[in-house]
Amino acid sequence: MLRLLEGSMAVAETVGRCRPDVIAAYPISPQTHIVEALSRAVRAGELGDCELLNVESEFAAMSACIGAAAVGARPYTATASQGLLYMSEALFNAAGLGLPIVMTVANRAIGAPINIWNDHSDALSQRDSGWIQLFAESIQEAVDLHVQAYRLAETLSLPVMVCMDGFVLTHAHEPVEVPDADAVDAFLPRVAPAQVLDPDAPQTIGAMVGPDAFTEVRYLMHHKQMAALDAIPHIAGEFAAAFGRDSGGLVRGYRLDGAETVVVAMGSVMGAIEEVVDELRDGGVPVGALALRCFRPTPTAELREALAPARRVVVVEKAMSPGTGGIVGADVRRALDGCDTRVHDVIAGLGGRPITKASLRTLLARAREDRLGALSFLDLDRDRVAAELARAGTPTAPGGHAAQALAAAGLWEEDA
Repeated sequence: MLRLLEGSMAVAETVGRCRPDVIAAYPISPQTHIVEALSRAVRAGELGDCELLNVESEFAAMSACIGAAAVGARPYTATASQGLLYMSEALFNAAGLGLPIVMTVANRAIGAPINIWNDHSDALSQRDSGWIQLFAESIQEAVDLHVQAYRLAETLSLPVMVCMDGFVLTHAHEPVEVPDADAVDAFLPRVAPAQVLDPDAPQTIGAMVGPDAFTEVRYLMHHKQMAALDAIPHIAGEFAAAFGRDSGGLVRGYRLDGAETVVVAMGSVMGAIEEVVDELRDGGVPVGALALRCFRPTPTAELREALAPARRVVVVEKAMSPGTGGIVGADVRRALDGCDTRVHDVIAGLGGRPITKASLRTLLARAREDRLGALSFLDLDRDRVAAELARAGTPTAPGGHAAQALAAAGLWEEDA
């Protein structure tokens, strides 16, 4: 049954129906509504014997989840932005120990300067931590991905982040169908943990590993991530069969047939992109879109199959690696190695800046006219940047790499 719900409330209700044993709660916007709703449910006795832990930090929250998972409990937590960075050490530990933990990341920009609005800088900063990272396009998909995430985490004994755009999805209201509790129980049975700490059979997990075995441990983490590339679409297929909705999986193509230009993106911006694709298609422009639903592990084969027929790929990404540029774009280039398809990275929506349909139309027009460079910044305020560079005393005629950076921003031309 569809109900008009705030995204955070819908996720909290769904997590409750996954029957967590331990919820480690620490507030940070924009995920706070989720753990607040779960705390009310625990206090009301709606989640059975579930224990809510009000911890003192995000590091403590993940540490509590590690302890809970290590004794065979089903844990949950949520965080965002600097909170995710604060638990970074524990994130690597959770993945290295192979513990089935599910966490919501309400994606938010990372300071400095402080910014509470949405982009993907937080989750992408932890891309090498060993966590599976799934990105939701809508509130409904965020809801559905949490059920699948528990199934995935407990099948592979790996931790899973469900990433949903902060405020854009967490605080928006949409008609949502929260999965029925009995249906969730049938889809998500209790799984015997791969390792359990037991006082009657003492053992140590996470002990020191020397050079003679550390490479093998890391390889096994990689092996399990690659196994997730098969498990994710399989679980998504079973979810679709059980609940009647296509949610999750690795990638989702939109009007790719005959598309000469394909836009790749993650998260809620796909809605605006698809509307622009529809407008351009109606006008005879061969353009399509591809939603990257799973960022880690990288679905290289699926990206190549979907994108290789295109002349050009425009990767719209809400994060960047200073000194390099696009993050998702690097994965797309790797997937298309040896193909004739050109890849353009476009950094957009940082710190919550709107990605408008007008800007997307202009962007795609430039791409079709081959006026889009390898790296560009959507709606960059060039006057503001130039004024700051001048104030900071940047030479008016920089050379080498500095000139390249300014040229990429449209602030410098070689013949200037």
